[in-house]
Amino acid sequence: MTGPRRDAAMATQEPQTDLDPRYSSADATATPWPEAVTQLDESGIFWLSTVRPEGRPHVTPLLAVWLEGALHFTTGEEERKARNLAANPQVVLTTGTSRDKEGRDLVVEGEAVVVSDEARLARLAEAWEAKYGPEWRFEVRNKAFWHEGGGRALVFGVAPRTAFGFGRGGGTYSQTRWRFTG
Repeated sequence: MTGPRRDAAMATQEPQTDLDPRYSSADATATPWPEAVTQLDESGIFWLSTVRPEGRPHVTPLLAVWLEGALHFTTGEEERKARNLAANPQVVLTTGTSRDKEGRDLVVEGEAVVVSDEARLARLAEAWEAKYGPEWRFEVRNKAFWHEGGGRALVFGVAPRTAFGFGRGGGTYSQTRWRFTG
């Protein structure tokens, strides 16, 4: 692929859900996907992992919005992550807690696809401001976000292909895997 795909379908679907007994307590249960979606919707900071063109990894924190079955993030066209995605759109987004005995960490694997549909971008701009406040107000034009003082930003959507949930609390540990088809 010579660059990121644009506006691939971001279908909302119920994934196959499995609890991995190798990494789960005997009394653990798989986390339902709707609980994971709620956490994705409410989480503030995410970590994006991409691969540089020469193969070295790159990880950066960023803000993300869950909408229409996908996580969305922004980047300037000349930023490292945008250049990485032009060469390889496969990414991992993670979020969770930094506590070792409570909470749940989530890992979402998928392909970062440029969102260029202006109606969808308008919905995303509204979601960004609702989640992160007025300092994250974006104008939509020319198939991208524009921010006062920040210039043009591409918006990428990542529909999960596979996701993992690592739960811990009350002495119970769980590893849930969600697999999406289609």
